[in-house]
Amino acid sequence: METILIVLCFLSFLLLSPIALSEKCNPQDKKALLRIKKELNNPYVLASWDPHTDCCEWYCIECDEKTHRITALTIQSSVPDTNLSGHIPPSVGDLPYLENLEFHKFPRLTGPIQPTIAKLTNLKYLLITWTNVSGPIPSFLSQLKNLQLLHLSFNNLTGPIPPSLSQLSNLLSLKLDRNKLTGPIPDSFGSFKKPGPDIILSHNQLSGPIPASLGQLDPERIDFSRNKLEGDASMLFGSKKRTQILDVSRNLLSFDFSKVDFPKQSLIWLDLNHNKIYGNIPVALTKVENLQQFNVSYNSLCGKIPQGGELQKRFDEYAYFHNKCLCGPPLPPCK
Repeated sequence: METILIVLCFLSFLLLSPIALSEKCNPQDKKALLRIKKELNNPYVLASWDPHTDCCEWYCIECDEKTHRITALTIQSSVPDTNLSGHIPPSVGDLPYLENLEFHKFPRLTGPIQPTIAKLTNLKYLLITWTNVSGPIPSFLSQLKNLQLLHLSFNNLTGPIPPSLSQLSNLLSLKLDRNKLTGPIPDSFGSFKKPGPDIILSHNQLSGPIPASLGQLDPERIDFSRNKLEGDASMLFGSKKRTQILDVSRNLLSFDFSKVDFPKQSLIWLDLNHNKIYGNIPVALTKVENLQQFNVSYNSLCGKIPQGGELQKRFDEYAYFHNKCLCGPPLPPCK
């Protein structure tokens, strides 16, 4: 009889507590996630984070199939979500196996980038975008040696770009655009591991020259547009580079355009408008096969526009106007 009672109690436990037996999530990870939810003021986007359910099944969460440790925390919204508020939760640093951390489109997410993020030594992807996170870009991010993507676009970050970011030897993409960053582009960026990451720094208040050392890199995308950069940018060009997008428009750059060369197959986007660039448009530009966007307006270019390629077929006078003395189709004929 006693044996039967024990069996019945055990069966009751199985029926009443299926979650306890099917739980995959590591208990320490689960506690950290519940603290994160509280630190974000229990937003609706995290409504599925019920302490009585398996956290590996929660929204925004990914677990490793073997270890069941949390590897991704990607809190996103397709439209600006004002329900989530507060600072980046300090408790994100208590998820030691995290490889992907993302906060996207939360305008009431404020304050600095938390120092506890430096504890996430397995992190490969750090994306904090379309928020009101502010303060400087912390130099401790250079400690995250496994980072491949560092995207901090559309925030209120201020101050200079830390030169130590060039120590991120696995970095493939660096996006710091649409902030309020000031100061120069660090000369140390020329020491990124070759070929170098895509570097997107547009819509800031960066000033000074583009470091000559960047000529040693060969990223696919460079966007330094809408800053206050001045001087030479010719080091960014080259026939043997694999550049796809090069945008340095709306700066104060001044160099001889006639002396630069271009990759003939990879280049699809070249925007140099609103600078002080002089010289002629190189004939080599007619050999670029896949050019889809081209603009050299509002510069000091002169001479006849070379005929051929995509220069007349695809681009009208708006790509060329307001220069010193450019002429020829699609502009009026040369005198």
